[in-house]
Amino acid sequence: MPTTWTKAAGVPVFPPHDDPDGACVLRDVHDAAPWRAEIAWPEGFEGGIVHRLDTSTSGALLLADAVDELAVLRDAFASGALRKRYLLRAARDVPWHTHVVDVPLAHDRRHKRRMVAQRGPATPHRGKWYPAHTELRRVDGALWEAVITTGVMHQIRVHCAFVGLPLAGDRVYGGGATPADAPPGAVFLLHHVGLDGPGVATAPVPAPAWAAPAEGAR
Repeated sequence: MPTTWTKAAGVPVFPPHDDPDGACVLRDVHDAAPWRAEIAWPEGFEGGIVHRLDTSTSGALLLADAVDELAVLRDAFASGALRKRYLLRAARDVPWHTHVVDVPLAHDRRHKRRMVAQRGPATPHRGKWYPAHTELRRVDGALWEAVITTGVMHQIRVHCAFVGLPLAGDRVYGGGATPADAPPGAVFLLHHVGLDGPGVATAPVPAPAWAAPAEGAR
């Protein structure tokens, strides 16, 4: 069974490009399990880290314990066999409580680190459109659950903004200023509760303080 690592908000998964010696999950993983640094993992999956979370996102991160296990898990991600569940706080409100967003995403034509949702056949974009599926459910007030089976860059952030629910603090997609109760180093409020699928599941991880009051309401 793969290992579950609890990622803190504000910490990048891999070393920052502008600070190769900076704090990151990979460095902590190697400190906790030095044997992982001795394995010849494929490029981009060092330490056995199977997937990534944005720097601001906290929560469950899946680590393979062997190269062959990593290959199996990568196939599970690519095939859409895994359901990944997140909690988020929205900066705005909407009159509905559940919504399914099936809108392809692509890279913004002008901004390298931004994605766009396909509003029509002529939506400006760069490269190909990627299928993206997000299920949204209100948990309590501004606290929402998002479940995804696809894994496109910034998927939840873009889909939420597309339907009028930008993440609180997500300036890139219209979420305004970072909330006062955001964890140190975090910009927006998003937490990966965990994932599950055939033969694989992450272990439970603690909820962040900003989401803890709503845990009993779910």
